[in-house]
Amino acid sequence: MDEFQIETAQNVGINQNVANIGDRMLGYLIDSAIILFYLIATIMLLVALDLDMGDMWAIYLLVNLPAFLYYVLLETFWNGKTVGKSVMKTRVVKIDGSKPSFANYFVRWILRIVDVALTSGGAAVLTILIKGNGQRIGDIAAGTTVISEKQKLTINDTILKEVPIDYVPTYSQVTVLTDSDVQMIKNLYDDAVRRGNHNIILNLHHRLIKVMAVEPKEKPVDFVAKVIKDYNYYTQNM
Repeated sequence: MDEFQIETAQNVGINQNVANIGDRMLGYLIDSAIILFYLIATIMLLVALDLDMGDMWAIYLLVNLPAFLYYVLLETFWNGKTVGKSVMKTRVVKIDGSKPSFANYFVRWILRIVDVALTSGGAAVLTILIKGNGQRIGDIAAGTTVISEKQKLTINDTILKEVPIDYVPTYSQVTVLTDSDVQMIKNLYDDAVRRGNHNIILNLHHRLIKVMAVEPKEKPVDFVAKVIKDYNYYTQNM
């Protein structure tokens, strides 16, 4: 999954994960299946109603307007998503990371004629691969791209923490905690340390003292870190 950095108006750099070709194609297939099902259902309904041919075509065009406007309507009113994008956890955003306007959605929608319809998706795939930041022709014209909202997990995001062979644990009471408890504690602790939020560490400190029924001698920040290490020690050596 490629990344590109955007620069906000406050000059803050934010990394965005570009939606990969596979996710975009699967999302497109899901959306296409929904549109096809809708079109077939409306044809069957109109045939069952046995309308006059002249009236049928007018009604057919009217009832199928939602299918024709499927992408632009859903992306506009569903924060850059369609059903397929929602399933694949992707979303349309402006290249600066902000929310697109109706005009942005409309431009990328109308250029689907070139990107998808006339070239069977070939132009879209080629442009995305060459451009490198998730933009097809419609996106380039609209100033948008498609990002992935899937979380990228690394070993640092798990409860696993390297414990030295000669490590001596202090709190055997950590065994009353569960993997999910420690994962949440580690996430909160890492975020608090990174942001310098001492209040969160104090809250963790008090909560752990109550749950584990211990009286730590370490400072709150050291105690929470010790609990995480002790838990890893006991779970890795059981």
